[in-house]
Amino acid sequence: MPTPTGGFANAMATAYRAGQMEQVIALAAQAPETGSADEGIMLWLGLAQQTTHRYDDAAATFRRLSQMRPEVSAYWNNLGLACRQSGDAAASEQAFLTARSLAPGDAEVLYNLGLLYIQQRRWLLARLTLLDAVDLSPHFIEARLQAAHACYICGDNNSQEAMLAGAIDWPPQPAEQALILAAMLAVQGDPDAALRTLAQAELPPEPEAGIMRLRLAAQRIALHERSNQVELARDELQQLPLSAIDRLPPEAPCARAEGWSTHAALAMRAADHAAAAALYRQVLAVATDDQSRASAAFGLAAACNRQGHRDEAWQALLAAHAAQLDIARDVVPELLAADSQPLQMTGRIVSRAAYASWRRLSSPDGRKSPVFVVGFPRSGTTLLEQMLDAHPDFQSMDERAFIHALTERMELVGQHYPADLATLTQTEADQLRAVYFRMVDRVLPGLGQHRLVDKNPLNMLCLPMIMRLFPQARIVLCLRHPCDVLLSCFMQPFRSPAFMVLCSSLQRLARGYVQAFEQWYRHVEVFAPHVLEWRYESVVSQFDDHVARLGQFLEVADASPMARFAEHAQGKRFISTPSYAQVTQGINRHAVNRWHAYREQFEPVLPILRPLIDRLGYTE
Repeated sequence: MPTPTGGFANAMATAYRAGQMEQVIALAAQAPETGSADEGIMLWLGLAQQTTHRYDDAAATFRRLSQMRPEVSAYWNNLGLACRQSGDAAASEQAFLTARSLAPGDAEVLYNLGLLYIQQRRWLLARLTLLDAVDLSPHFIEARLQAAHACYICGDNNSQEAMLAGAIDWPPQPAEQALILAAMLAVQGDPDAALRTLAQAELPPEPEAGIMRLRLAAQRIALHERSNQVELARDELQQLPLSAIDRLPPEAPCARAEGWSTHAALAMRAADHAAAAALYRQVLAVATDDQSRASAAFGLAAACNRQGHRDEAWQALLAAHAAQLDIARDVVPELLAADSQPLQMTGRIVSRAAYASWRRLSSPDGRKSPVFVVGFPRSGTTLLEQMLDAHPDFQSMDERAFIHALTERMELVGQHYPADLATLTQTEADQLRAVYFRMVDRVLPGLGQHRLVDKNPLNMLCLPMIMRLFPQARIVLCLRHPCDVLLSCFMQPFRSPAFMVLCSSLQRLARGYVQAFEQWYRHVEVFAPHVLEWRYESVVSQFDDHVARLGQFLEVADASPMARFAEHAQGKRFISTPSYAQVTQGINRHAVNRWHAYREQFEPVLPILRPLIDRLGYTE
């Protein structure tokens, strides 16, 4: 016959499984005095308290349980959950760490700890913890999604893609997670999967469901705009009028910000810059996190710049970079030191003497090697990529850091990059090329006989790897006036934490720009690669001549399809770089000498840039 307290525990379990949480709590209150120390009663009480959002009470209950049975990891895990939900982050972390020490193979504990780190914006710890959870349980979808999110914030694109492998087959996600997943799928260049994720999102109960429908609609419209489907975006925007956004309750700032941002982006597309600026100011007034503040401030700067309001544009840029620096502080705190080097590859140099010691290996010829499009970001690389992609002989894969990933692969197996390029065996070099083409095949499974275009601006810093694996490759270096490049970088919301730091001030950006080109020219002198310099200002003024010159360099019989790049770009579903809208508009000179409007701000950095301005053949 069950003991009295055992009978209460059984009754509470039955009520809990039936969803009768208040009955569970009432039964606990009716239990005999000795029931307050009964493990079963306390367990069901704590679970019911958590379910009914009595987080302080749940924390107290699970704290007693963990003191009674300190060897039970599940009690510490539940204590961590209750403390996290009640806002006691320190106690939550300690409880999860204790649970992990008791059950190191429990992926659920690591997942909960990772969520705590996300809540605290401790992104590096969140990434490592959640990746460990996925290692323990590869089919734990919630852990994969949150690990991908942490990798996304940390700029770990390769791990993010690995975490999202197979996401197309995942079951529908709760709406909040669906918004995160859709954003990541879009960045990976799969807007169709992103839209499907939004369409299948599971809504919360009313009235939250109404707010979430608006957020889902705003992200769907933003995806259409980002995919250059502007008319479709405008059609759907009619279902999201400003009046509906204005009627949202004050406790829905995210929905307000997302709705206004969507209207602002399409106002910019329609050249209604004053309306866009007003909307971005509204977003800034309600923004609750650094990412929202940064995005809105960059948008406001662009709108003010188009109106000729330079001072307000510059102030908005300073606010945007301050917000991005706060994001970077959580991810790459070591780079915030004044003497840090965000472009760490600039310090990786191969000397003439080192190159002379390289073991001679066989390699593909020029036509079987990728065409590499390099240059500092915002130098016209996306324009050139779309020109090449418009030609039937070529196929681009959008912007991928595959060459950089090979340098990381060397380091992971104990080889030092670039020093150990000298001693690579033929087998090791072949294996690195195979790894590269496997990564390519995942994004371009139909490459076939097309010549691959690998456009990644900062591959200019990985020239030793390119020359080791593809020494006969054709490389196009995109150039543009350094001040125009820096202004354009300063006005863009880059996603890489290291680039956020690099662009946090014009001085730091100018130093990084000069360091990148110093490394490039040193390596050009060492390796003597097949390089064509593609100067933006000359291209826009003598377009046909430069298309012909490009065709000759790449040994293309008919280069004329490249001239139809704008039409080609309009037909592409996704272009990942900030130039996604500009490249659909054809050639124009609007981007030439833009920096003159901000010459006052550039005066302090001109001494840093002057030697390179002269070397590149530009004038101030």
